[in-house]
Amino acid sequence: MQGGPLDHVALWTDERDALADFLCERAGMHVIDKTDAFTLVGADAKRGKLTLFEADGPREPGALGHVGLTVHDAELAGDVSAPGGLELQLVDHREGAEWDLHHVRLRVPDPKRAVDEFIQLGFEAGDGPESVTAGDKTIYFVEGENGDAQKPLLNHLALLVDSYKEHVENARERGLEYEEVDAANTWAVFVTGPYGIRVEYVEHKPGFALQ
Repeated sequence: MQGGPLDHVALWTDERDALADFLCERAGMHVIDKTDAFTLVGADAKRGKLTLFEADGPREPGALGHVGLTVHDAELAGDVSAPGGLELQLVDHREGAEWDLHHVRLRVPDPKRAVDEFIQLGFEAGDGPESVTAGDKTIYFVEGENGDAQKPLLNHLALLVDSYKEHVENARERGLEYEEVDAANTWAVFVTGPYGIRVEYVEHKPGFALQ
């Protein structure tokens, strides 16, 4: 698989409106798109975003430790609890855009195995032994049980790619289970990575119009 930058982190939530309002009011984001099934929020449609899928609750953290967002203010930096059980870490990082995705922290039983398998899925090796990168964003793995959550908070991680079809062919050649999705502004293919963590490879359609 050939990876790309981290496009979005998708969550299941039973507090979609409350979480979207929180992110807009406290995290410099706005609603980019909203349907009956999901709300897409971010500071810019072409940078890191959060997709909030409507789901029964309450949701369990499962593999998701927290989502890191970039801020340009040291006084804002720190850990923040958002509605629906989402934990955020605001990181004072002056390079790049504010309120972009900075990193994701995941809990897995075997971080080394997770790193090895995520590299096979197109992520790059990180600076540390228990991390991978997607563009300039980092996925950190820490040892811990994800609890085999029946109603997990994390839906998937999405990488922006030039051609989702190439990833369909790659998944087929490797015998991976995959699911194709044709949405209004994107094409995508989903595969399941280690510990049930799903990865989406998403391509923007030529008429991509979200802002």
